[in-house]
Amino acid sequence: MAGGTLYTFPDHWRSYKPLIAAQYSGAQLRVLSSPPHFRFGHSNRSQDFLAKFPAGKVPAFEGDDGFCVFESNAIAYYVSNEELRGSSREGAAQVLQWVNFADSDIVPPACTWVFPTLGIMHYNKQADGVHPPPQITAKKFAENQPKKETGKKEKKEKEKDKEKTKEKDKDSKEKEKDKGKDKGDPEEELDECEQALRNEPRPKDPFSHLPKSPFILDEFKRKYSNEDTQSVALPHLWEHFDPQGWSLWFCEYKYPEQLSQTFMSCNLISGMFQRLDSLRKHAFASVLLFGTNNDSSISGVWLMRGQELAFQLCPDWQVDYESYTWRRLDPSSPDSRVLVSEYFSWEGKFQHVGKPFNQGKIFK
Repeated sequence: MAGGTLYTFPDHWRSYKPLIAAQYSGAQLRVLSSPPHFRFGHSNRSQDFLAKFPAGKVPAFEGDDGFCVFESNAIAYYVSNEELRGSSREGAAQVLQWVNFADSDIVPPACTWVFPTLGIMHYNKQADGVHPPPQITAKKFAENQPKKETGKKEKKEKEKDKEKTKEKDKDSKEKEKDKGKDKGDPEEELDECEQALRNEPRPKDPFSHLPKSPFILDEFKRKYSNEDTQSVALPHLWEHFDPQGWSLWFCEYKYPEQLSQTFMSCNLISGMFQRLDSLRKHAFASVLLFGTNNDSSISGVWLMRGQELAFQLCPDWQVDYESYTWRRLDPSSPDSRVLVSEYFSWEGKFQHVGKPFNQGKIFK
């Protein structure tokens, strides 16, 4: 049975495939996804990692026997068992068929829908209309698949089970009707998946321990997005800022010597923003890239809920922040206000940087 280490970052959806396959097959996987064991954007660029996985991509799998493989489908196949892979040539071909169908017909339209909401890519109305909704495509395709004939004995057992289920449903529906006479309409019937989602515990708000703040971040974001930064958004920020409920931070990337092409540096910022998606309601940031290819730096200003770095409140938010140095800003200090103004407006002398402004990204 395959066992080994899976390198990834928290909540990477492609990593779920090998993890689910391992759950079914019983393969023992150790997951390294966060500091200090694995820091995405840093660990996967190290010489040791690239020696095993030249593409530098995650998820990546290293077996206990030293075997290395990347790409989620390949890892899932390797940690699977015969039942998952298909015990015959025909079965294996059908498994491969559905894997490829998901990659070609489900993932692209799903990404077209979801990625713009996460800020990973801009919304493209034309691209949105190219693919039919992914769940409709899959449903129609699955319904048109020929059904396998089962043995007579299995058919009889299934018919008995159906009869028992019908009787139970009938009794339960009658009880619900009786209840409904006093309490209104009965609840909508849920399938197993919907019931599981309903019963799933809701994640606790990491900021629930903080007192209510009069500063409303969404109002500032609307001003910033729709009106002039210098004349409207920044005056609004300083007028309504709550220093007891919010804090300002300056960050700087620790490893500028590792930055090469500027587009790759921008992807580093975008990747961080993507992994912090659930923090958007409680933070705003402007992170800028300075310099040119092979001579650049990354720094930014963050507005966060609370008095401490918010990343420490949730393990999912800790993937990238240790790659930066952090310095708290005093909102009453003129120097701090100049820094906030320059980073939020992308204009100014940026005297502390020593490199020309290249481009920036906003987390909102």
